[in-house]
Amino acid sequence: MLEQLQEIETQGLAELERAADAQAVEQWRIAYLGTKGRLRALMPMLKDVPKEQKASVGQRLNETKARLEEAFKARQAAAASGPSPDVALIDVTEPGIVESRALARRHIITRTIDELVDVCGRLGFEVAVGPELEDDEHNFVKLNIPADHPARDPIDNFYVDDPRVTTRPRMMRSQTSTVQIRTMEAMIAAGGQPPIKVVSPGRVYRPDTVDATHSFMFHQLEGLYIDKGVSMVDLKSTLFHFARAFFGPDAEVRLRPSYFPFTEPSAEFDMKIALKPDEPARWIELGGCGMVDPAVLEMCGIDPEVYTGFAWGFGIERIAMGKHAIPDIRMLFENDLRFLDQL
Repeated sequence: MLEQLQEIETQGLAELERAADAQAVEQWRIAYLGTKGRLRALMPMLKDVPKEQKASVGQRLNETKARLEEAFKARQAAAASGPSPDVALIDVTEPGIVESRALARRHIITRTIDELVDVCGRLGFEVAVGPELEDDEHNFVKLNIPADHPARDPIDNFYVDDPRVTTRPRMMRSQTSTVQIRTMEAMIAAGGQPPIKVVSPGRVYRPDTVDATHSFMFHQLEGLYIDKGVSMVDLKSTLFHFARAFFGPDAEVRLRPSYFPFTEPSAEFDMKIALKPDEPARWIELGGCGMVDPAVLEMCGIDPEVYTGFAWGFGIERIAMGKHAIPDIRMLFENDLRFLDQL
């Protein structure tokens, strides 16, 4: 039995040293120190040891068990503190491995805005920006929209201040035409005079019911050109050049007579668009346009007897939908990768 104890100790320590990881160390424990392990299997043999040798054999058994347990605890602590040197280390602070080879890209609305600005830039327009939180003076008053006009109703706007108790209530702008007013005001305040030729892309807000073609937040592209001798012919030719530069030379567009308080005469700008690949193209309204009303020029400090101008405003979502055959505006804001990967 003493020889077997010596063999178990020698062989056990050697195997424990070769254990590569925590799992192997645990398997060693079960094999040598477990309830059915090699050391426990020797204990029934004590009854067959002569009486005069039982004390020394029992002492040797306890020594072997103590040495194996001590070696096991040391090896277990070393295995728990980290992988062995031949195991690859993983730095958890490193960026994760990207399984997909697809690269991130800008949203289709952002790309459409950049493309529109580029087309307008080639037509001589510069970019102007303005605040999304506006006041009704810039959103309505200086755009020649009277106080009793339905467009000013609180139910049709996102007012921050109650228009019934505040003289100049703040609101989330309902149109990018506010940037036209601020651009003209800034030019006059700086002592300048037209020409002005700007476009202003940006978000606008209206409490519309969300459906396939409407949203409570969307984007507009506003254009303004003021100079001496600007006419409706200039507006029509600019819009036609714009449409064919953006959609291609075969784009079918038209102007329809309309009415807006801030332009006179006014028109709707339509284009034939197929919103689905398998359906015929139909006329879709892209936005409104017209000659800037003389009252608007006068309120901004520009002499309408000397200068004339035109303005237009398009829905950027509708332009994107028309160019890419997107049937539902809600698809642009759902962040569905299956949809975004196609654009």
